[in-house]
Amino acid sequence: ITGLLLALNLPSSAPWWMCAVGAFIAMLFGKHIFGGLGHNPFNPALIARVFLLLSFPTLMTTWHQGFNVDALSCATPLGMLKTEGVSAIQNLDNWRLFVGLPVNGVGGGSIGEISELAVLIGGLLLIALRIIPFFIPLIYIVTVFLFTWIFHVYNPSLYASPVFHMVTGGLFLGAFFMATDMVTTPITVKGKMIYALGCGLITSLIRLFGSYPEGVSFAILIMETLTPTIDKITKIKKFGA
Repeated sequence: ITGLLLALNLPSSAPWWMCAVGAFIAMLFGKHIFGGLGHNPFNPALIARVFLLLSFPTLMTTWHQGFNVDALSCATPLGMLKTEGVSAIQNLDNWRLFVGLPVNGVGGGSIGEISELAVLIGGLLLIALRIIPFFIPLIYIVTVFLFTWIFHVYNPSLYASPVFHMVTGGLFLGAFFMATDMVTTPITVKGKMIYALGCGLITSLIRLFGSYPEGVSFAILIMETLTPTIDKITKIKKFGA
C-alpha cells in the first residue's frame, strides 16, 4: 500500500532512482525506525513525499499536462493561483480539471492529483467496501469547502472559489487515501472527526496564506503529530474511573 500511495504522490516524469530513494525513505524512516508495521506515527508515503519535495524540488514540481505524458511541462492550477492570482484561473473549466484534462496549458500535478474524478471513484469504492470510514474524507473535504467559501465570499478577487479548490490538487487523494490510515489516525470516532477537521483547516490555511500552493501533505502530517494528544483527550473513560 505504501508503494502505491508513494507512486500517486509523485509526478509522472519522476526518474526511477527518485522513486527508489522515496521508497527507501518511506520504509526506513517512515516505518521501520519506529518498530515496523503498525507502529509508525506518520504516514510513510507522506514522509517520503515531503523528503523528496525538499531534496529534489525541481523534479518534484515538473508536471505533464493531464494524462498526456508526452506533452510539454505545464503549471498546476494551484501553482498558477499562488503565483499569478485569481485572475489567472478564472477562465479555467472546472469540469475538465476535475476529470483530469489540461485547460489552456494548465493541468497536471502528481499522478494522484491529475484526475479528482478517478480518485473520488476509488475513494467511494473503499467506503462501499467498508475499508475506510466515510466521515473522515467527508469532514475533511467539507471543511476545506466551507473555509475557502468564506474567504471567497469575503473577497472573490483575491480568493478562488471553493469549487476550484475541490477539483484541483491532492485534496481527494489525501482525504480518501492518506488521512484514513488506520495506524496514524485517532482511535475514537470523536477523535477521528477532530483529526479530519484539523486536516481541512490546515490545508485551507496553507492554500490560502502559505507560500506553498498545496497543503494536504503538511496538514495530514501535522495532525498525525497530534494524534496521541487527541486520543488522550477523547478516550472513553472506564465506568467508575
